[in-house]
Amino acid sequence: MDWRFRSLVVAHAVSAYGTYLNLIALSLFSYEVTGTAWGVGVVMAVRLLSGVTAGLAAGALTARVTRRTVMVATDLAQTLAMVLLALWSSGTPLVVLLGAVVVLGAGNTLFNVALRSAVPVMVGQDDRARANGVLVTARSVATVLGFALAAPVIALGGFGVAFAVNAASFAVSGAAVLVLRPRTDSTGEDDPPAGERSEPVPVRGWRLRRRMAGLAGPLLGLIALRGLDALASASHNVALPLAAHAAEPSEPAVFMTRFWSAWAVGTLLAHQVLKRRSRGTSWGERAFAAGTCAMSFCFVVTFTGLPAPALMAAAVAAGFADGWTEIVYTSRLQAAPDRQRGRLFGLSATAEQSGFALGTVAAAAALEALPALTVVGAFHGAAACGALVLLLLTVRRHHTRKAEDRSSTSGETGENTHGTSTGASHLHGS
Repeated sequence: MDWRFRSLVVAHAVSAYGTYLNLIALSLFSYEVTGTAWGVGVVMAVRLLSGVTAGLAAGALTARVTRRTVMVATDLAQTLAMVLLALWSSGTPLVVLLGAVVVLGAGNTLFNVALRSAVPVMVGQDDRARANGVLVTARSVATVLGFALAAPVIALGGFGVAFAVNAASFAVSGAAVLVLRPRTDSTGEDDPPAGERSEPVPVRGWRLRRRMAGLAGPLLGLIALRGLDALASASHNVALPLAAHAAEPSEPAVFMTRFWSAWAVGTLLAHQVLKRRSRGTSWGERAFAAGTCAMSFCFVVTFTGLPAPALMAAAVAAGFADGWTEIVYTSRLQAAPDRQRGRLFGLSATAEQSGFALGTVAAAAALEALPALTVVGAFHGAAACGALVLLLLTVRRHHTRKAEDRSSTSGETGENTHGTSTGASHLHGS
């Protein structure tokens, strides 16, 4: 990874900090504009829906224009949207607010699809797992800072200053892409590393189609599980403020900051561990499924009423599993050919946004009647069950493939042992 990529990561972290600060500011501002909790929900739903729609179009868009163009254009659009809200922070019409959140939702999705699909081009296939770890670590730190500093920024300068900070963060990101000019699109068909490259298949007809279907199946299973994981993650995001008020009624914000700081430490540890594994880029379905199970278990444990030290340890473990799954999942999708990568990440963004939106609504409704531990346990239990199903299917497919390879090898050996001149020409020493 060269200095250009590391500089781009820093700029992206600045943008992520502004985004997470704005999540809190925009929620409070939406309540001020609409005057009802239902109005806040509508604004957030519009933002998520725009992200889902952008995910569906991301693959086609990145195929028509360069990924760098997408990144610069989305940063510019989000900068202008936040400048408009900053200048119009008092007396903002609802239609202006909705237009801004549409730009934010779609822009964030398109930028992330372009960035994640461009990582193998920028750093090379062999270094993509390490690069993903750097991105995850930077975003985790930005998350904590954004959430922790949102309240002081709003208290000191109001919503106008918060929106201006977010606009400046998008401008920094866009300017970095323009100045650094990273290579984001390959000139030809880039290949995965040697350990992940598919071997030539000297067969025709239905066997070839079967192999191609087997390649698509695991990727679709990964994306489906990622969407289910996003649905489960929505439950602990909705339930955590309730747990914070129950644990520390006088200072719930301090509780939230400690929790997410511990979580960020865990994601940093995951990056440190994965970057030292020589075969990290070849991990796929099994590593992702195992990490999802561990993450679900750890998040459920954090709602069992643990004392503060044990709670922080559980949050670190949850962050480690969260960082692990993010790096492994992203690296696995990046192993696809460059022309397919944009569509895969667009489909992934749609699954994640849809799962999180559905999970947010369902978890909020369930928390009206059930305790937080029950709700979080049910949602993350569903994700763990999905991970176990994917794990079992992956193991079964692995054994089936080994059996087919042994059968093919034995068949070729039998043919080569015939006493014909054709068979004898393939024997060693002929």
